[in-house]
Amino acid sequence: MEQVPLYVLTAAGLFAIGVYGLLVQTHLLRRILAVNVIGNAVFLLLVAWAVRDGRPPDPVPHAMVLTGIVIAVSATAFALALLRRYYRDTGRVSLEDREDGPG
Repeated sequence: MEQVPLYVLTAAGLFAIGVYGLLVQTHLLRRILAVNVIGNAVFLLLVAWAVRDGRPPDPVPHAMVLTGIVIAVSATAFALALLRRYYRDTGRVSLEDREDGPG
């Protein structure tokens, strides 16, 4: 199977992009999206590892990916709700340092 290395490299690239976005961005919505990109990289890697030579793919990683997608959607919804609450309380959506001190 020549496709497995391509999937693994794509997953590694997605993971690197997600980690970069998570470390560099100060805007919280972009950080939430970066975490989702990292999760998608892990899902792609699990599906790539499910491939077997000449046999049907293993169904366990596929079931794990489906479960992970459901958990990722609910975690993203919760993170967006927290971000909305943070914006309502502070008026900011980024983690930049304030000049007037903490609080």
